[in-house]
Amino acid sequence: MKHIVNFSGGACAFWAAHRVIERFGKADVTLLFADVLIEDEDLYAFNCWAEKILGVPITRVCEGRTPWQVFRDEGFIGNSMAAICSMRLKREPLDLWHRQNALEMDSTIYLGFDYTEWNRLKDLRAKRPEWKIEAPMTEPPLWDKCKIVDECSKLGFPKQKLYELGFPHNNCGGRCVTAGISHWVHLLKVLPDRYREWEEEEQITMADFETRGIEVKTMLKDRRGGTTKNLSLKDLRLRVEAGETFNRHDWGGCGCSTLN
Repeated sequence: MKHIVNFSGGACAFWAAHRVIERFGKADVTLLFADVLIEDEDLYAFNCWAEKILGVPITRVCEGRTPWQVFRDEGFIGNSMAAICSMRLKREPLDLWHRQNALEMDSTIYLGFDYTEWNRLKDLRAKRPEWKIEAPMTEPPLWDKCKIVDECSKLGFPKQKLYELGFPHNNCGGRCVTAGISHWVHLLKVLPDRYREWEEEEQITMADFETRGIEVKTMLKDRRGGTTKNLSLKDLRLRVEAGETFNRHDWGGCGCSTLN
């Protein structure tokens, strides 16, 4: 039996891997990490720490492009309805590795879902009946996110500034095309350089699309007045700087490192 853990670099994925190793040992476990090349430096340090704690080296797959390179190549900026960066840079490389290395073997794929995400596990199993898929953190003992991070801390969990700054996940350096406006306003507040970087990338991409005659659709949407309009990161920043307030609960969500 081969045990493949989709290892996102998050605390929940770490404990999913930990439970797999506790149950089956290390010999037939693979920790599979899809690198999108824009992760926070703390996440890469976390992966090195996890290798030592778990005693299993991480297997890295990398498509080779950044999200904005994908958007320009595809002529489409990812958003909450179509996270094409996740598809091209995480899901497809992971999917390919699974097909090349595990599908014909007696293998199980493990995901870092917590107990609140059992519905995602159910959906994936229905979508991919040819694969055996498990999520150890959806099973007892059930831990919430605070418990997951606290238990990591007991093992010497290296500092993860995104968690400390209040982000709900530790992926893509705090930037995510599926994130809501609250997430981006928070990023502007606590990590303005990263916000500005993506603001500039979006402006470059929009200009490129206009030159190529491609319809521009921004990552975020302005739904004021009952109509949906483009909302660029530049426009959002200007509105924040002008004192406008936004729904504090529009954080969106991140569903990367699952299966196609």
